[in-house]
Amino acid sequence: MCGIAGFLSPVSTPFDYERRLKSMAMTMVHRGPDDEGVWFDVQAGIGLAHRRLSIIDLTPEGHQPMISFSGRYVITYNGEIYNFEHIRNELDKEHIPRRGHSDTEALLAAIDVWGLEAALNRFNGMFAFGLWDRKERILWLCRDRLGIKPLYYATTKKGIVFGSELKAIKAYPNFDAEIDRNILAVYLRHNCVPAPYSIYKNTWKLRPGHILRISIDDLQEEKELPHSYCYWDAGAIAEAGQNNSFQGNTDEAIEELDVILCDSAKRRMVSDVPLGAFLSGGIDSSTVVALMQVQSRLPVKTFSIGSDAIGYDEAVYASEVARHLGTDHTELYVSPQEAMDIIPLLPMVYDEPFSDSSQIPTFLVSKLAKREVTVSLSGDGGDELFGGYNRHFMVPQIWKKTGWTHPLVRTIVAKSLQSISPVKWNSLFNNINRFLPAKVQFNRAGDNIHKFSDTLPMRSPELMYRSLCSHWKNPENCTIDGREPLTNITNVDLHANLADFSHRMMFLDLISYLPDDILTKVDRASMSVSLEARLPLLDHRIVEFAWSLPVSMKIRNGQGKWILRQVLYKYVPRELVDRPKAGFGIPIDSWLRGPLRDWAEALLDESKLWQEGYFNPDPIRQKWEEHLAGKRNWSYHLWDVLMFQGWLENNNL
Repeated sequence: MCGIAGFLSPVSTPFDYERRLKSMAMTMVHRGPDDEGVWFDVQAGIGLAHRRLSIIDLTPEGHQPMISFSGRYVITYNGEIYNFEHIRNELDKEHIPRRGHSDTEALLAAIDVWGLEAALNRFNGMFAFGLWDRKERILWLCRDRLGIKPLYYATTKKGIVFGSELKAIKAYPNFDAEIDRNILAVYLRHNCVPAPYSIYKNTWKLRPGHILRISIDDLQEEKELPHSYCYWDAGAIAEAGQNNSFQGNTDEAIEELDVILCDSAKRRMVSDVPLGAFLSGGIDSSTVVALMQVQSRLPVKTFSIGSDAIGYDEAVYASEVARHLGTDHTELYVSPQEAMDIIPLLPMVYDEPFSDSSQIPTFLVSKLAKREVTVSLSGDGGDELFGGYNRHFMVPQIWKKTGWTHPLVRTIVAKSLQSISPVKWNSLFNNINRFLPAKVQFNRAGDNIHKFSDTLPMRSPELMYRSLCSHWKNPENCTIDGREPLTNITNVDLHANLADFSHRMMFLDLISYLPDDILTKVDRASMSVSLEARLPLLDHRIVEFAWSLPVSMKIRNGQGKWILRQVLYKYVPRELVDRPKAGFGIPIDSWLRGPLRDWAEALLDESKLWQEGYFNPDPIRQKWEEHLAGKRNWSYHLWDVLMFQGWLENNNL
């Protein structure tokens, strides 16, 4: 795992290529503390930089940027190709010479022999890379199918610049770091900046599964930057899976998934450095750890973070799963103060505004794991593939029961539900919970009632989904001169044609929430401490198999991830993992009323907001005052603004 950067400049004025590339690479030492490399061709105007976190082939033979055996291609690459040994064996039949045993060399040789797109379709892995074709004078930027690894690029007066993080791009001379107010509005809605956008103007994220082709000749002729094109289309995969569904019975489907999952975990356990796994005790991480342990001769090292906050601690469940599986388990109980001490670091870790508050425990568990390992497997992806979010089964149920009524009636019902504060709803359900077993108790009932009542007036289930995916419902009212552009959620041209609405929601989560929020969170948190995170559930074979299954194998009896649970039950007793989904969160709501109040008040100061000129203070101050008074829990909305404010201060903008 590494950090990459580079530029392609048609400007003929000479400058110090090596110094420029090293300054870009130095911004990402955390992504690659083990080695640094630069390669450039002044005459061609191309420069590539690399920071290396050594995982496979720790020798100098894995040094990057790397030149292909033919001399035609030069690459700076971030990621892991898990089937690189199989690819290497195929290339041996072509008598392609070996220098080392890194996956980088296998990837580059595959491109040399089979061509870029054919090679990409053979790779099983996570990656982002810049590839220079010395013969055709073309720079190729490529990103993995699901968007596990990041890749930004920007246009400047002197050409195009790219990098794993915005830090590297900002280090390029004359880069204009102007905030895009339209994207700020999108950020407030979704608590992250969705691809293909970035918080800065003229700067983008390469979409997952896409390739961008940049010719030096086009840049010299000042042609418009070409659009990226797709080599792996998630929509086509979903449609093909549903049109050519799995033909076996339920038991055969469970067995097939078990086999693919085992192989995926096995491939991701190949490492020349110490390896472990995050374990929360939930379905996804428990499945990953179980499949690792059954294939390991030694106890797998597992890590979890605990908290004394009521309703937020899953460490006790993780400990029970670890004990059953026999892992070498490490857990750390973090005090509120220790968690809050992370907050000033977040703008540097996440590089652009990002406000999923589970960023804090994700950072903490990454830091804990890094004490003992360099690679950690994670269970992310199960919810999106197998219907794990409440909305996947609750929205269809709500629409079925209420969609036939007039929107005005539903609006009246929604207002009636919201007339009772979340605090009072919580008090009511806390009394009920005393008589219920733990696995069916209502957690945070008040917030959930208010959240779902927001969806009742909507005129279609699609609009219900959009409402549930929105923090600020009208972010343009909060941002000054911000107008939301189309996103993967609102651009219907990007949607798969799927008959079942639960499947349509899963698909939208797969192309939006997963890469833009979840994978961004995991990548930035883990790489900030030089830890590589691997995600077995996002093997593209599992994605393709999941789309061949009917909804009935994913959602049953008001519970998601049914088939994934059946696989897990082979290894872990169901009583250890069957419980309500808790998420990976922290009590931001109470912290903002308590120890974080002064910090938040300073950032939300009305005069400060007016002076900065990005936000209209009125709706923000109203939510802040209602939150402090306990009338509503506006922690998600306020955290969006606070994380932007902290990021703004850190970047001196």
